[in-house]
Amino acid sequence: MKLKDYIKTIYIRTSGYSYTNLGRLFLRLFVGIMLIQFGIRQIAHFDMLSGSFPSIMGMSGLAGLITLIVIETVCSIFIMFGFLTRVMSLPPFLVMLIAEVFNIHMGQAPNTLSWHSPAYLPVMFMGIYFFILLVGPGKISVDYFLSLHLIHSEDKSEDEELEEV
Repeated sequence: MKLKDYIKTIYIRTSGYSYTNLGRLFLRLFVGIMLIQFGIRQIAHFDMLSGSFPSIMGMSGLAGLITLIVIETVCSIFIMFGFLTRVMSLPPFLVMLIAEVFNIHMGQAPNTLSWHSPAYLPVMFMGIYFFILLVGPGKISVDYFLSLHLIHSEDKSEDEELEEV
């Protein structure tokens, strides 16, 4: 095989093959692990945080903290398993949107942030959750296997029902 043919083969295999389902699994696991660590830290420091957590959206600080912990842990677990993925991506997306608005409201305008500022985290999380909302969980998920079960229980064809998965 000539060098030109070898390079052409490598190029086609690296650019033409797609691992979308594996990529979706990785992204779900990554974002789930990244967000669940915040929930675990808040559980570990609950006594300290419960007195100083700000009231948001009409909830007391304690109720807001408990809600945040539930969203960060439960939604992360569901997203990692790929169960109710699109639905479970909405609460963390909204939490990150509120966190970003809170950062801006507290005087950290986006144009004054440095790259190492934690205020970029909500925007990055929002981007990941929006991507998950758009593309769904993929074939390596509980959602996919449940949809297969539902399709087969109604004697329908997978090809017709799951065309874009």
